Amino acid sequence: MERSKRKSFPLGGESSSSLRRDYEVFLSFRGPDTRLTITDSLYAAMIRAEIRVFKDDEELRVGEEIGGELLRAISNSKIYIPIFSKGYASSKWCLRELAYMLECKKRGEKVILPIFYEVEASDVKLKTGSYGKALRKHERESSKDAVKQWKEALKEVAGLKGWNLKDHGQDKLIALVLEEVFNKLRYTQRYWHDDLVGIQYQMETVIELLGQGIPGVRFVVIHGMGGIGKTTLAKAIFKHISSQFQCSSFLSDIRADNILSLQNKLLCDLLDDRYPYVNDADVGMHMIKERLCNKKVIVVLDDLNKRYKLMKLAGKSSWFGSGSRIIITTRNTHFLAPETDTLDDNIIPVHYRDFFFYEMKEMQFDHALQLFSKHSFERDSPPHDYNNISSEIVKFIGGLPLALEVIGSSLHSKSKRTWKDTLKKLKKVPNQDVHKKLSISYEELEYEQQQIFLDIACHCIGEERIPAYYMWKACDFFPKTGLVSLFIYL
Repeated sequence: MERSKRKSFPLGGESSSSLRRDYEVFLSFRGPDTRLTITDSLYAAMIRAEIRVFKDDEELRVGEEIGGELLRAISNSKIYIPIFSKGYASSKWCLRELAYMLECKKRGEKVILPIFYEVEASDVKLKTGSYGKALRKHERESSKDAVKQWKEALKEVAGLKGWNLKDHGQDKLIALVLEEVFNKLRYTQRYWHDDLVGIQYQMETVIELLGQGIPGVRFVVIHGMGGIGKTTLAKAIFKHISSQFQCSSFLSDIRADNILSLQNKLLCDLLDDRYPYVNDADVGMHMIKERLCNKKVIVVLDDLNKRYKLMKLAGKSSWFGSGSRIIITTRNTHFLAPETDTLDDNIIPVHYRDFFFYEMKEMQFDHALQLFSKHSFERDSPPHDYNNISSEIVKFIGGLPLALEVIGSSLHSKSKRTWKDTLKKLKKVPNQDVHKKLSISYEELEYEQQQIFLDIACHCIGEERIPAYYMWKACDFFPKTGLVSLFIYL
């Protein structure tokens, strides 16, 4: 066998048998040359960026021709990345893959982006180096037609625009490849269209504050009222740029979690499980400082509201390597403000040193109507006969994404009478009183569902769900159906 055996996990946890979906990128490489270096690093970076990338398994290569699942993986991918190494041409399977990729490119809209890893394009064109020697050996062992096809494929692909490791270094090369892949896939445009509404400008503004490419460490604080979309914005930015860092961690809902759990998750994410379990917060803080000071990381601290949690998780810029970025979402910044006139290690005042701030505002009306329509009609705009009442409801709700999503979802598939009743209730609510507006969806719940909701909101955050489930069952609150209803409404 020409490559060492390895398992393939196309989406960071799905088995290699799940190949019936379309892939976006197919990696072609010779395992002994690059598997433990650029190939695995590039593959991991794409997985973090949520690019559907295929890395073939040796067990899929059967016989002398490409077929079965491997054939489908190549055919369905949009971008091919052959990693030309010194031994690439010695592998008949690599050459078969390359020839078939070129054939697919000629038949449709496919892109080939070659990487030259410790070889020159001239080597791949068979003018120098080990490639000519490998092809001469193949001529003695394989058919003339096959070898001719392989030579033509090597020469043609070597003439395409690509990257050479010696020009950039591995980390920079991977960042450039990802950027080009995103551009070719129009990844960001697809992401906005499918999932998010009215957030592109905000994302661009925050990314500018992050100052990618600027040395040093930066903290960017996204702040605004509850339900305005801070976490959604942070997730979008995290998914978009996390592949450009050595490692990444998104700590969700910090307000509801204890510091030891947060430290352990942070270290697990950033050190790939290679650390002892932390059972003391000071030990955890020391470990973060010692183990991450040379790593370029991106960390999101979502819904942060206590200074001591920040100090135990990301107390100083010096804890992280140059180029690291820390994104904080919070409802207010008062806990970051100085408490005295003296600056010490435990004081991180607003606009001080490496801190940059972005205040989120309510959505514009057009975006608000679009978001409301997505949740109420599963489309970007209301049907003609619902346009007026939808616009009225959105005007009363305002530009708060959470309220738009909650009330929009509660009206999905409901009668016109229910829509009119909802509008009447909204008109009675005092202006901009978000809590009362959100309570409208709460009032639509059955009594048992309301009790489950109140228990979760007031008592069960951070607790095990099994005891709560049996408590609700004993009270005849029907938790199985009740929880489903809550997920739909809220």
